[in-house]
Amino acid sequence: MTIYDAPMQVLTLLPWYDWLAVVWLFSAWAGYAWFARHWGVRRASLLATTNRYRRYWMLQATGRDPRVLDGIIIQSLSSSPSFFASATIIIMGGLLALLGTTDKAAEFVREIPFATRTTMVVFELKVLVLLGIFVNAFFRFTWSMRQYTFGALVLGSMPPPEDFAQNKFEREHFADRAGKLLGMAAETFNDGIRAYYFSFAAIAWFFSPLIFAVATALVVGVLYTREFHSEVLHALRD
Repeated sequence: MTIYDAPMQVLTLLPWYDWLAVVWLFSAWAGYAWFARHWGVRRASLLATTNRYRRYWMLQATGRDPRVLDGIIIQSLSSSPSFFASATIIIMGGLLALLGTTDKAAEFVREIPFATRTTMVVFELKVLVLLGIFVNAFFRFTWSMRQYTFGALVLGSMPPPEDFAQNKFEREHFADRAGKLLGMAAETFNDGIRAYYFSFAAIAWFFSPLIFAVATALVVGVLYTREFHSEVLHALRD
């Protein structure tokens, strides 16, 4: 076997409908991320709406001294990506352990009446895809933690309210910068949560590629509803 034959052997591991389901998952994931970011400009999404509140919050922070309350809020917000990053490490460890006992896990899946019968290699490939999704989530959560740290840094560097009142520094400039950093941290955290949503769709692949494809579509529908038509969004707009 030459190096050129390896990709072809990988492609032959799965039937075409399984590969189609995998392409559908990652296309839907990337496509929805693009859609949410660009459509949010025309129709305010949950993230875009909360970003305005973050900017208002930072504008209010420029008039406070000391800003202990604002620092506590940022620390509280950064605890969410920290928790999910820790949980993701545990999940990744569990999936790596599953790779060592794929025979028992595959046998358990085969006992499910509507589950598709697969080989051990295919089962391990499905676990690796699921592991890759959580690796992506881990990187997004840890990057969100760092962005919250940068936001706290900008907050700590804000001059006292007297300097803003005397026009020594531009209030809008500091508020925009700090609000943008916090908004980027929230968006990155949202990317990690989105990976969790699509991981549930990937779990359905162990049962059937058709269920996998349907679960992916359902995840996209749930994400769209929550980001563009949720009751929380309507409450924030009112």
